[in-house]
Amino acid sequence: MMKTLDEYMEMSYRMEIVEDKNEGGYVVSYPDLPGCITCGKTIESAVENALDAKRTWIEAALEDGIEIREPDSLEDYSGQFKLRIPRSLHRLLAEHSKREGISMNQYCVYLLSRNDAVYSK
Repeated sequence: MMKTLDEYMEMSYRMEIVEDKNEGGYVVSYPDLPGCITCGKTIESAVENALDAKRTWIEAALEDGIEIREPDSLEDYSGQFKLRIPRSLHRLLAEHSKREGISMNQYCVYLLSRNDAVYSK
């Protein structure tokens, strides 16, 4: 059974905000709502426009009988995974984390997030 517009609007859809370095301002999209994208000159105006775009996108999908995905839930992810690496890499990671004064787990999270930020641009 399809939900109502208000029920969909209350759901916490992930919003992605990217600075538009060519045109200026910010571009906002909802990854779980394909094609739902807008922009604004400031982050505040972009977010406000995004809420309007979300409402319009959901209204159109409901009218056309298009299936609307519910937002991904973080409950589907434990935050843990096991990774086998070569012993030499293990040693390097242990040495670097010790030099930084943090646990190897924290160091690996730092490296993963730093590289993820580079590739998500």
